[in-house]
Amino acid sequence: MRQLHGAFATARLADMAAATALDRPLADLAGRSVLLRVADPLHAALALIELDGVARRIVLCPPDLADGALPDVIATAQVEVVASDAAPGDWADSLLQARIAPPVRPLAETPLPRRATEWVMFTSGTSGPPKMVAHALTGLTDAIRPAAADEAPPVWATFYDIRRYGGLQMLLRALLGEGSMVLTAPAEPMPAFLARVASHGATHVTGTPSHWRRALMTPECALLAPRYVRLSGEIADQAVLDALKARFPGVPIGHAYASTEAGVGFEVNDGRAGFPADYVGRHGQVEIRVVDGSLRLRSPRAAGGYVGEGVLRDTEGFVDSGDMVELRDGRYHFVGRRNGVINVGGLKAHPEEIEAVINRHPDVALCRVAGRRSPITGAIVTAEVVLRQGADEAAARTGILSDCRTSLAAYKVPALLRFVPALAMTAGGKLERAVA
Repeated sequence: MRQLHGAFATARLADMAAATALDRPLADLAGRSVLLRVADPLHAALALIELDGVARRIVLCPPDLADGALPDVIATAQVEVVASDAAPGDWADSLLQARIAPPVRPLAETPLPRRATEWVMFTSGTSGPPKMVAHALTGLTDAIRPAAADEAPPVWATFYDIRRYGGLQMLLRALLGEGSMVLTAPAEPMPAFLARVASHGATHVTGTPSHWRRALMTPECALLAPRYVRLSGEIADQAVLDALKARFPGVPIGHAYASTEAGVGFEVNDGRAGFPADYVGRHGQVEIRVVDGSLRLRSPRAAGGYVGEGVLRDTEGFVDSGDMVELRDGRYHFVGRRNGVINVGGLKAHPEEIEAVINRHPDVALCRVAGRRSPITGAIVTAEVVLRQGADEAAARTGILSDCRTSLAAYKVPALLRFVPALAMTAGGKLERAVA
């Protein structure tokens, strides 16, 4: 039986055929642009299921989008309806309103004609102001393959919020794969979420590398018994892949490349960071190029375009991801974002490349590298490091700097290294970085 498990309630999808979570007739919402502004991810999932094929456009509001940004969103996306599980603010006064609650009202409506609904999501904002990106459901589901007939229905669990691209992909995989899903909740402590995931018997667990590093630091991670572990959203370096392999021996560990604009690019399941050089060219449904070190993709999974201003594709239809790669020994390795580079006296250093070296040290749980302004070189490299419990700071400092000097050019070695108890993450589960 397919179910969606929220932090406070569970919804059976079979019940959705006979009841509705919306307090308005679907006919009132048909053909309209609907802003989905909810606190509970379970309510968001129920509304998405009901509104697809009914609304002209669904705008998935991420949980961290400030109310002050909503008037521009409403104008740009031509929003006519706000669907919410709480009383919205003054910004919604001119809109038709629909309340979302668990399915309690019997559905006794004449079926409406199905339409192609546009799904609008926000970019993460880690590399600039968030943009609204429009997808078709056919593109969102193109990378999803049905489970084998002899496989038990999967129970997906994800650290992502389903209103972002990565989380929505997992929700669609669960729905189309006849499976169930454990949804995360805003501000839910990691130990509580891991215990809840384990209690529902999750078989497929997904998150960013930063999510997984935090999980690996949490004792409740030992409760998980997945059949498949997946990473995406950030660079999956060898250290986190090896740590997951050690935690879950014999379990396939995969990492996927995807972005809100380009869609799902490819998956790598050989346990190694980066991706094979022969992926460049045509890889399944996706065409891949590397131009001046930047990864570009063209596929039916890409978004249709931005809502509002902005050009999504180049003249040949490729999306420039802005993710930089380097070819080494027959394999492309991600080195960082083009606009995140640190300029040290005219020489370029990518924070992610340096982080991958620091993360290899056995005492390191998590780190973040950034640039700091310098009157002499323009910038210097700094590193903040979270150590594993019980690690000796002096020994760790010596070892980390030694590893950096061995593996990196001198200008990439951190000039300042500071130990911190924790590092902030964005609502999308990525390390919080200064926006260029």
